[in-house]
Amino acid sequence: MVTADPSAWRVDPFSAEIVDGSIYGRGALDMKSEGLLQLMTMIILARERAPLSRDVIFLATADEEVKDEGSIWMIANKADLFKNAEYLLTEGGDNLLAEGKVKFVGIDVAEKAPLWLQLKATGQPGHGSRPIADSAPNRLVRAMARVLAYEPPIKLLPAVEKFFKDVAPLQPEPMRSKFANIRESLKDSDFARDLAGQREYGYLLRNTISLTMMSGGKQTNVVPNEATCDLDVRLLPGEKPEEFLAALKRVIDDPRIQIENTNTFKPPNSSSGETELFQIITSVAKTYHPEAVITTKMLSGYTESQLYRQLGIISYGWAPIYTTTEENAGVHGNNERITVKNVREGTREFYEVVSQIAR
Repeated sequence: MVTADPSAWRVDPFSAEIVDGSIYGRGALDMKSEGLLQLMTMIILARERAPLSRDVIFLATADEEVKDEGSIWMIANKADLFKNAEYLLTEGGDNLLAEGKVKFVGIDVAEKAPLWLQLKATGQPGHGSRPIADSAPNRLVRAMARVLAYEPPIKLLPAVEKFFKDVAPLQPEPMRSKFANIRESLKDSDFARDLAGQREYGYLLRNTISLTMMSGGKQTNVVPNEATCDLDVRLLPGEKPEEFLAALKRVIDDPRIQIENTNTFKPPNSSSGETELFQIITSVAKTYHPEAVITTKMLSGYTESQLYRQLGIISYGWAPIYTTTEENAGVHGNNERITVKNVREGTREFYEVVSQIAR
């Protein structure tokens, strides 16, 4: 469960209150509304008695954000229920709404892999009135500073290159020309550094590191003997965690800083975009949003597609939910919301995709 601070929200974050045409609440975008679209699609299929040549399975699992215990249990104990499934649709995608129009529809064919790490420093404790230069908090802060200053190498994956080329026409010059020839453009170190530093694009180009938690002493006047911080690392498909850890140790350059992997690493994988389902999503999206560019995306986060691809299931992250940059900022942030229009019209689009692929 993702937490929410009510004092920072416009309304109670668990109220689902509708304000100015938007439903506010934790999970409104990620991903209660998408689950609602999927459930409503199942209900409509049953009510309409739609002619189907394929089974349509609604699989709801818990704990996707941390340990995937729901999906792992299902795969271990109930895989016979879905072992012959050809396709999986789940959360993901990135559909940009700007100036009242859908600019692009992103279909996730891959995700980055989480590698959660904890850095720990230990040292001599003491009274806060007598500073200890080599204390655990001081050493940890120095290590953290080096990590935050580190810029992982830029790597352009084929699906990401396609995305930049596809959305190039939507950009003003000179970005239009640079995106259209992104591989060559990234050879310009200034441009590469600027693009990689942008929240919207940086995660597509390299491994990322976010400092998320810090812990030290419990009293202001006591220098603690231990200090820790947690890093949310996301690796590009094809990256090896042991190679990243070796690079991080060189960056920290302090053998007394312990690095612990706090989650079970799941190597990232991907699905081909050359499928019937991809074509149907493209066709339906174009029907309702003829001006939109349909392209591949790589999700910055992690989804359970990684687990189901190992069963031979082609897995995509996509939902017909179209959001502005401001609305996207609410995911795991404040004032997460989704428009009522998205819920109503998105149900129709999702139903059309599922009914077409299952005929």
